Amino acid sequence: MSFQNNCKSDKIPGPIRGINGLNGICERACIQCDKVIDMCMKQETLNDIDVTLTNVVPASGLVQPYTFVSASATSTQATISDLIVTPLKDDPCFSRVQCTITIPVQVNFVDANGQQGVGSATVSVSRDVLLHTSAPSVMPYSIVATVSLYSAKGTYQSGNTFTLTACLTTILKVVMQVQLLVPSYGYCYIPPCQEFNEQVYDGIFELPLYPQECGIENRCKCNLNSN
Repeated sequence: MSFQNNCKSDKIPGPIRGINGLNGICERACIQCDKVIDMCMKQETLNDIDVTLTNVVPASGLVQPYTFVSASATSTQATISDLIVTPLKDDPCFSRVQCTITIPVQVNFVDANGQQGVGSATVSVSRDVLLHTSAPSVMPYSIVATVSLYSAKGTYQSGNTFTLTACLTTILKVVMQVQLLVPSYGYCYIPPCQEFNEQVYDGIFELPLYPQECGIENRCKCNLNSN
């Protein structure tokens, strides 16, 4: 069993069914979380990025010249440096945010003998944006960056250096750790685990050609009104 195939639909996450979604709310719960005050996204193509690899694996035995294969970010979380936040004079709730975002990258390549290699590098971009940073308060906010980078085009230069063309998505967020009071349906029901069984695949050929609605009603094989 899991959230997706049990029948306690009132105690598991999922779409709200019925006309009144307020039915079943039983408490005001205080939860601690990161509240996103503001965010912005930029998608761009970076051309002619020079990266020099470190932590190359294997550490020896590779024969130059190398041939680039691909590169991608190794984490969705980037490092922010050189951060300058300047509140606007006419509206202190908004600020000019300037920073450098550094993305960890893994580069895949093959050497002159066809042996695969991999190395680490970083790609840095600058941002100068306007964000809502909230009014002054005791609780501080933080500026964080979420990133996605991928490159399928690159050229080997010399040593451990490559020149890349990459697609980059960066999301800058203003977040603050807060305690929020929210309406709640109570604690989740945690169903027992369903052990894997080869018979799970017995019904594969009985599936419809196109997917049906993934509602709770379609996943449960028992009466939703039963306990």
